[in-house]
Amino acid sequence: MQYNGALAGVKVLDLTRVLAGPFATMMLADMGAEVIKIEVPGSGDDSRQFGPFINGESSYYMNLNRNKKGVTLNLKGRGKEIFLEMVKKADIVVENYRPGTMEKLGLGYEELKKVNPKIVYGAVSGFGHYGPYKDRAGYDIIGQAMSGLMSTTGWPGGEPTRTGTAMSDILAGLSVAIGLLAALRHRDVTGYGQKVDVSLVDATVASMEIINQIYLVEGRLPQRIGNRYESTYPYDSFKANDGSLVIGAANDKLWQKLCVIMGQPELGEKAEFDTNWKRVQRHEEVKVLVEAWTITKPVKEIVDALLAVGIPAAPINNIEQVVNDPHIAGAREMFVEVDHPKAGKMKITGSHIKLSDTKPCIKTPAPLLGQHNEEVYKDFLGLSADEIAAMKKDGLL
Repeated sequence: MQYNGALAGVKVLDLTRVLAGPFATMMLADMGAEVIKIEVPGSGDDSRQFGPFINGESSYYMNLNRNKKGVTLNLKGRGKEIFLEMVKKADIVVENYRPGTMEKLGLGYEELKKVNPKIVYGAVSGFGHYGPYKDRAGYDIIGQAMSGLMSTTGWPGGEPTRTGTAMSDILAGLSVAIGLLAALRHRDVTGYGQKVDVSLVDATVASMEIINQIYLVEGRLPQRIGNRYESTYPYDSFKANDGSLVIGAANDKLWQKLCVIMGQPELGEKAEFDTNWKRVQRHEEVKVLVEAWTITKPVKEIVDALLAVGIPAAPINNIEQVVNDPHIAGAREMFVEVDHPKAGKMKITGSHIKLSDTKPCIKTPAPLLGQHNEEVYKDFLGLSADEIAAMKKDGLL
């Protein structure tokens, strides 16, 4: 069966750069939308200069911009008119400029909906398009700091810690993609588009879930607690004799099973630890008891034994182990090979969304800067080769 994708026929104009916005439009492209990435002539997306590099091409950029068509356009002057003509034929516009930038160009949502009332407009920024902080610049580390995430990440007594990846950017990217799809559904029912306003800080605050509730309900200020969880125990990392693993014995039944595996079935009935809440309160004691067992065995032996009786457990993988894992990299296809015109054959991260009938896939590598100028402007706007050449000569492309 020929691949079309769940979003086949949806046209997206992508003005985003670096990570949060490109991650959102990447997902739409993987699911079949026609995403036209519009970059600044000459330089393009800032992330084209971010390492690691393969044959001079940024792997950072190539991972986030696969399946997209790439054009260049100066949005000032006549470029604004060209963009507005493209908006008339588009379903979605996405940008991640600082709030007010698109309005200064005369290309904010209020202007775009005048030429296309059906347009769905996605905006990703540090603090959102309204509120006292809206004009502040937003970066991932700002989102992690302002949301409270850093204050609760790390070890007791240690410094607030940024997560190892750009989690605020990714959470915002996921959130704007969800918002765009909801707005698209609403548009299909009502005939009218709307603006989707997502901030890095809001997206990260939403991810804090139980951490927020602890303060809102108990008035207790959550602290850095390492790898354990506030609401259940043992749900933590433990040392083995050749590495570390995690165990998620998140209820009383699993705790009792764990005690049996450890050779201490009586521990499962002991009054001090017989309910989850008691174990949470006495987590330091429980950790000592469990780790006294795990430290004597290798990670694989422990994980295999726990999984065999239904206790959630896993090794703490490094990235080499992840990219060679038969489930993650193999069956789930989370690392996919593409053939880029300059970088050559390389692997990028695959789609994490699995659809049974319209499987997201990576059909084309990320575009070179302006690679699809002629194709897009001809097909989208009906411009001739001479007109496109004139645009380039005039510095529009």
